[in-house]
Amino acid sequence: MLTRRSLFSTAIAVLAFAAASPAMAQKINLNVVTAGDQNMVDYIKDYLAPMFEKTNPNVTVRAVGTGPGDAGSQKITEKLSAQKANNAWDVDVAVVHQKMAGDMVREGLLASYVKNVEGFVIPMFQSQTAIAYNPAMVPAPPKSFAELEGWAKSNPKKFGYNGIKGGMSGVAFVVGWVYANSDVGEKLYTGPFDAASTASWDPAFAKLKAFNQNVTVTPGNAGTLDMLNRGEIAMGPVWVDMFYTWMADGKLPPTMKLALIGPGLPGQPMYYVVPAKAANIDAAKKFVEMATSPQVQAEGIVKKFNWYPGIDAQHVKAQLDEKTWNKLFIDVTPQDLQTKAKPFPVKEYFDAILQGYEKKVLN
Repeated sequence: MLTRRSLFSTAIAVLAFAAASPAMAQKINLNVVTAGDQNMVDYIKDYLAPMFEKTNPNVTVRAVGTGPGDAGSQKITEKLSAQKANNAWDVDVAVVHQKMAGDMVREGLLASYVKNVEGFVIPMFQSQTAIAYNPAMVPAPPKSFAELEGWAKSNPKKFGYNGIKGGMSGVAFVVGWVYANSDVGEKLYTGPFDAASTASWDPAFAKLKAFNQNVTVTPGNAGTLDMLNRGEIAMGPVWVDMFYTWMADGKLPPTMKLALIGPGLPGQPMYYVVPAKAANIDAAKKFVEMATSPQVQAEGIVKKFNWYPGIDAQHVKAQLDEKTWNKLFIDVTPQDLQTKAKPFPVKEYFDAILQGYEKKVLN
């Protein structure tokens, strides 16, 4: 699988890939298709499109959404596969989840920006999970899964997560638990899949089943945040962007904090990709170049949506005011992101973890 750390260094090297594109004279409809929630479509339609059209007046950007989660990315993959089969390409830029990007590369659906596999994608942003906690109730938060296990025994029902139902923050916690309590290591997110190795997770699932006796099961992503707000739990895994959006909306007290515990928790980047035979490939590359520039990453990704940037945060720092930087990068530092932000597993391991949770933890 394409890893986040290596993509950070690659992204900076490819930001200038379209600088030498010839001027475009003809009228162009640039079709941008994105997976994700409606806010992804709005970001392209209301923020990126007017910016691009201002400097490229012959281009009209059209944004279309395919829906949230991996299902949205799957629809894009299916569309590009059909276009490849029919040799009729009408998608110029797509935004997909990390899990699907590797399949798209292997199926020959994407154009390459630089001469290696990683050059097929450029990160749009990093959607990261972390542990949110109330410092009034947790003055010294755990720094690792092992410390969290002990803390939960001493503070029953004060840690909450949604298991694998109702939200990906709970799924991310379960994946992080397996990362921390198995010896498979990076193979989980780099592959290849080895079905026999999944049996070695049984002790990890047994520990998680015992851990669950001391936790509160929340209704989902929003449910964890809501219970934190009401003081019903003191800690729980959350999506960082949701955490800060709730805080900005006054639904979480400003005293709440975040921690990225070791050895790490997964997040999922969204990637810009250009189809292999996009009709407007030069305009598409110019669009991606603009969207992944440090200025746009700072203003659009960080300030507007509370997402972590797709490129290394240090390259965005100069574009941010101190208040914004301190909000997003003090609790979870760029160094934390480099060392503790993990990818989700490859699909086969991911499915095996969810199945193992159902069989070994819930039963």
